[in-house]
Amino acid sequence: MADTPSTPSGPWASIVTDYSADQAVFRVSSNKAMMWLFLLSDIFVFGCFLTGYMAVRMTTTTPWPIPSEVFALTIGGQSIPLILIAIMTFILITSSGTMAMAVNAGYQRKRRLTALLMMITALFGLSFVGMQVFEWTKLIEEGVRPWGGNEAGAAQFGASFFMITGFHGLHVSIGGVLYLFIVAAKVWRGNYDRSGNYEIVEIAGLYWHFVDLVWVFIFAFFYLW
Repeated sequence: MADTPSTPSGPWASIVTDYSADQAVFRVSSNKAMMWLFLLSDIFVFGCFLTGYMAVRMTTTTPWPIPSEVFALTIGGQSIPLILIAIMTFILITSSGTMAMAVNAGYQRKRRLTALLMMITALFGLSFVGMQVFEWTKLIEEGVRPWGGNEAGAAQFGASFFMITGFHGLHVSIGGVLYLFIVAAKVWRGNYDRSGNYEIVEIAGLYWHFVDLVWVFIFAFFYLW
């Protein structure tokens, strides 16, 4: 007589049953799970970059540029330290708020409001990238380079600054602004009304909040340290 499979018991019973039945164990869609995996991989990348920056900053013997001087902006004949960076940071923090409102509107299936808020978020991101381009141009004109011959101080400063802020700017431009505009356009056309599922808006929100969070660390490491 064949043995009858035993029924699982204990705290893991439901998980074992779900796995054996080929069901979603933690009730998370595959799309959202893959976004979390992608963000996890990006955490490692940015973590390695910032750890490398700290190591270089603490071990270099060449004088390190003073952030309040390097990132100062002259307005009306007065040199104001970190004013541009403060505006950029404010824009990204505000964009997190509009993105959260877009996700909430998506849950309520308010199609036009969701699309409008996503477009506003994308425009905030676009303005951030524009200010970053202005900042890069200003620094290059003042002699800061991503290679040797840095007039502002240690050559490692320019190399690490342009690499890390450039990598973050790429995330904002392609993965953020472009992605948000595409999803917003599809929401506006009503592509997701047919299925009644606005999860893609939440997934886009996860990515955008991650980009904003990374900027907080970049802001602390480069502009305040």
